[in-house]
Amino acid sequence: MSTIVFDGVSHSFGERRVLRDLSLTLSERRIGIVGANGSGKSTLVRLINGLITPDAGTVTVDGLLVTKNAREVRRRVGFIFTNPDNQIVMPTVEEDVAFSLRKRGLSAAEIAERTRAALDRFGLTAHATHPAHRLSGGQKQLLALAAVLVGEPQVVVADEPTTLLDARNSRRIADLFRAMTQQVIVVTHQLDLLEDFDRVICIEEGAIIADGAPSVAIDAYRALLA
Repeated sequence: MSTIVFDGVSHSFGERRVLRDLSLTLSERRIGIVGANGSGKSTLVRLINGLITPDAGTVTVDGLLVTKNAREVRRRVGFIFTNPDNQIVMPTVEEDVAFSLRKRGLSAAEIAERTRAALDRFGLTAHATHPAHRLSGGQKQLLALAAVLVGEPQVVVADEPTTLLDARNSRRIADLFRAMTQQVIVVTHQLDLLEDFDRVICIEEGAIIADGAPSVAIDAYRALLA
């Protein structure tokens, strides 16, 4: 598993402080992040691969400073957005899956083989030549996962990946997370998704208020909502 270290990290949007002098080490295989809207949880995970830069402090992934090693960190850390439309970049399904492989120095045959395998894994083979943006919401999220995992990242970060999905597709995404061999960090309001995770962290107003077994952190979050 990778080791991700936040050391004295703070971040603000305008005059609003989102994270406050946060120090944290993440090394477990499956980690959940919970908190109310605006608590800072999405900002926290976007710092991991440099989508956001801290105002103070540092974030490292396996000793690599994210702000100075963005390309290498992004090879290690794949990111899944809440809305898959935000990361679909190519016209067709198979082109979108293949896109991230084109800068890896792979042969055309290797790219084609890995793309075929990813499409098969996520049940998208029949849609390979279909326009990506015309897929259903669940299929788009599967495409987003396929496009990230085809690059074989060591860490997968998912920011509320089931928010826009129905119950059936939410369960399918949850099952995929459980089956992954990669380290997985998931921000979610779907608390049952986290019940068998190794660790859950609850954030409120940019600070950690609970950190530990899922039952402990989830109970703290429920108490906060109440």
